[in-house]
Amino acid sequence: MPGEICGVLFDIDDTLFDYTSSERAGLLGHLAAEGLLESFASPEEAVALWHAIMEEEYARFLAGELSFEEQRVVRVRRFLGRAVPDHDAWFARYSALVAQEWAAFPDARPVLEALAPRFRLGVVSNSSLAHQRAKLTALGLAGHFGEAIVCSHEYGRAKPHPEIFLAGCELLGLPPEQVAYVGDKYDVDALGAKAAGLCAFWLDRAGGPAAPEEGVTVIGSLEELVIALNPGRSTGDRAG
Repeated sequence: MPGEICGVLFDIDDTLFDYTSSERAGLLGHLAAEGLLESFASPEEAVALWHAIMEEEYARFLAGELSFEEQRVVRVRRFLGRAVPDHDAWFARYSALVAQEWAAFPDARPVLEALAPRFRLGVVSNSSLAHQRAKLTALGLAGHFGEAIVCSHEYGRAKPHPEIFLAGCELLGLPPEQVAYVGDKYDVDALGAKAAGLCAFWLDRAGGPAAPEEGVTVIGSLEELVIALNPGRSTGDRAG
């Protein structure tokens, strides 16, 4: 059970926002529109390949080996097995279809509304500020965070480095021991937050076998976060 927590920092993708579903729908729609879907053995193979390449090249971006734009070019080239005349335009068409599928998880808005009366809320994300602000605005969630959003692209450090978690705490005006962090990636989010001195929550929506380190709390939904931070209350018990 956490101690006196006064603030909560959130990851965005696959924590508040259903990134995996929007990526899948957008990619398959894009490949169909481009006449490329038949180039793959199955839709699932295409999605798995795109995701694997994204994880590898985005990690290079976070490590400073590629710019945000360069990692997109490399992803397209690797995925198609060839260069395309205009990588930026190809990726823009894909991104537009993904954006049409953007959706927050059903528990995101009610949980943020339940926490807002008592806790200072913010975001720490391994992405660019403009991209994540646009996403939060489109989802109707941006108002819960104000200016308390720190992203690796502008900050210069990526999760799990302790500095970016501490930067989020600074935006909340709180010491790390008074801040909870919740994210879907165990190594990057949960262990990174714990190492920085925050109260770490690992959001495991899939409900797989969990054997976390001491100091990491596993939750299966954001509603469980509300219960953990407000014992005896649920998302329906709003403060007046």
